[in-house]
Amino acid sequence: MTARLGAGRYIETAEIPSGTITSAHELTTLDGAKVSGVLRALPGADTVVSIMHPRMDTTHHVLVPELVARGFAVWTQGTRSPNNDLNLIHEQALLDVAAGQVFLRDKGFSARVTLGHSGGGTLFAFYHQQAGLPPERRLTAAPSGRPVDLASADLPAPDGAVFLAPHPGQGALLQRLIDPSVADESDPLSVLPELDPFSAANGFAPPPSSSAFSADFIERYRTAQAARIARIDAEARSRVAVAAEARTRFKTTQDPADRRASLAPQILTIYRTDADLRFVDLSLDPNERPYGSLFGRRPDLTDYGLVGFARLVTPEAWLSTWSANTSNASFLRCAPGVRTPSLFVELTGDAACFPDDAKAMVAALGAEDVEHRQVPGTHFGGPLRPGEPTGASLAAVEIGEWLSARFPG
Repeated sequence: MTARLGAGRYIETAEIPSGTITSAHELTTLDGAKVSGVLRALPGADTVVSIMHPRMDTTHHVLVPELVARGFAVWTQGTRSPNNDLNLIHEQALLDVAAGQVFLRDKGFSARVTLGHSGGGTLFAFYHQQAGLPPERRLTAAPSGRPVDLASADLPAPDGAVFLAPHPGQGALLQRLIDPSVADESDPLSVLPELDPFSAANGFAPPPSSSAFSADFIERYRTAQAARIARIDAEARSRVAVAAEARTRFKTTQDPADRRASLAPQILTIYRTDADLRFVDLSLDPNERPYGSLFGRRPDLTDYGLVGFARLVTPEAWLSTWSANTSNASFLRCAPGVRTPSLFVELTGDAACFPDDAKAMVAALGAEDVEHRQVPGTHFGGPLRPGEPTGASLAAVEIGEWLSARFPG
C-alpha cells in the first residue's frame, strides 16, 4: 500500500498514568465567549502546565501523559474556534488564554507554566507580552480596527514559559510558505512560470532528490512572496473598509440592507500556501529535516491541495493572524515581553523553525533565566528516522528536568 502524502505527521501518545484525575471545564471569557479545557493531574500536583494552540485542539497533545507522569498537572484548552481559523483574531484568543489562566490561578496551583508548541509558542509569547504591560498600554483593537478590550481583562502573568519548536508567528511563517507563482487569485492552477518553485527550469528536482535553486531565483521568489502578501493585505483592508462604511450608514439609515452589508464576511480564499523553497532544497538553512513540508512528503502536490495555512479567512482574520505586515502575533516582537524563566526546545529536524530562527528567538526573550536545548526530531515531535526515539519523548525529558529544577514539589 502506498503511503499517503501526509504520512508520519501524527504520532501516537503514551497512556495517561493510572490514578490521573481528569476533569472537563467550560469557561466564559471577558467578552462572553465560551471556551473549554481539560485538567489532568495525579493527586498532589502543585505546578500546572498549560498547553494551547490558537487554532488546534490540544486535548490529546503528545506531551500530556509525559508531563502528568512526571508529577505536573496539565491543562489543555481550546480557543473559541478550535480546528477552525476562518475568523481567528489573535487579540480575541488572548482573552481565551486569560480565562484559562484565571481558572488555574483560582484553583490554587503554586505555579503556572505555559507550554507553546508550534503556533502555540507565539500565542503564549503574545499573552506574556500583553499580561506584562500595565492595562493602559495593552492593545484595545485588532489590526482591522475591531475593538478587543485587553485593558479591562484580568491577564494573570504566568510563572514560567516553555517553547517547543515555535515558529516565528503565523504571519511570518506564511510569508515563507506562500507560493508567489499564483497568477490569478481566483484560479488555483494558474502559474507564473518564472516563479514556479516546482519547475525544473527554476532548479526543482524530482522528489525526493533535493532541489538546487540559484541565489537569483531565491531572491526573486522571496521578493514576490512579500509582494503577494501585500496584495492580499490591500484586498483585506478594502473589504474591511466596505463593511465599516456599511456599519456607519446603518447608524443613520437603520436600513436592514446596510446591516446585512456590514455583516457579510467577504471571505478570502488563499490558494497554494505550502511552498517554502527549503522544503525541497535541503541546502537552504540546513538542519536535519527530512525532505518535505509540514503537511507531507510531496510539497509539489500538497501546495495545490485543500489542507494548508490560511486557505479560507475573513479579512479581519487575515490582518490579525496571517499577514506578516499587520499581525501583532509575532514571536520576535513579543519575546522581549516574556520575562519569566524560559525554556526553548529546538527540534533539529524542524521545517518551520530553522537554526537561525531559534537563535534569534532565544536572543529576543526578555527573561534573565533562558535555556536553549536541542533534541533530534521533526516539527510535530516525530522521529528523524524510523525506529529512533520521537522528538516529543526526548523533549519531554528536557522539559521535565527543567520544570523540576525551577518548580519543585
